[in-house]
Amino acid sequence: MDKFLAFIKSHKKAVTVISAIVPLLVVGAVVMLTGGLWSAGDGESTALPASNNISPTVRASADSASRAIGGSADVTSTTAAATAAPTTAASSTEKPSTTAPGTTAAEGDIPFATAPVAASPADYQSQWDAGYLVAIDNPDYSYACYHVELTDDDRELLECLCYGEFGSGGFIGAAMIAQCVKDAMCFDGYSSVADVIKYCRYDGSTTSGTSDECIQAVRYIFDDDGSAVQHRMLYMYNPYMVKSSFHESQEFVLSYQGVRFFDR
Repeated sequence: MDKFLAFIKSHKKAVTVISAIVPLLVVGAVVMLTGGLWSAGDGESTALPASNNISPTVRASADSASRAIGGSADVTSTTAAATAAPTTAASSTEKPSTTAPGTTAAEGDIPFATAPVAASPADYQSQWDAGYLVAIDNPDYSYACYHVELTDDDRELLECLCYGEFGSGGFIGAAMIAQCVKDAMCFDGYSSVADVIKYCRYDGSTTSGTSDECIQAVRYIFDDDGSAVQHRMLYMYNPYMVKSSFHESQEFVLSYQGVRFFDR
């Protein structure tokens, strides 16, 4: 111990420098592991949605719920996106008449599609005021979907589908799945949730139950005629699980916790 203390004393400056550098290295490692970027395996990193894109009302509700249960209020936690996203069942949602589903990693590198550049900066506040949960930079101001009345069986099936497809995404993730299903019914003429699941090739479990957030999301999208984003969404997939040139050839809308959503 005496020799160790003597060494520290004689190398005081070096030890001071090292002690200052080590915390920076630790912080850097944490940022690389949990902050802001994720890789889809093709060499391209994509920024996760910023929390300020989420409606302040939704953020406030998440904060209140968090305080009630003593959990984290970060509804767009990059840690959750980096760990939960690869295990979700978010899947291809293609109609049989479209290009064949795309594929495995053997397809090679697939560049990510980007959203069309808007002519002028998007007004986030107007999107939130209209009831959209997440503001996007490429809103479709003409987007509108008529009211769809769910049967009891369809409601239960959809609540389970939202959980099976993107249960890790919480209320917002479930609302995005519910909007995809509703848009398919409105724009492609499907008359039931079961038909959407069958013909659009959803493969998330519908037998694993659901959650309160999924139940609320279905109610918001169908009963209250709300929408997750101001844009039609017909396709989605998880690049952690599969590479798909078909999806990336469609009109990219947004990425949420690693799951990418598209219009036709």
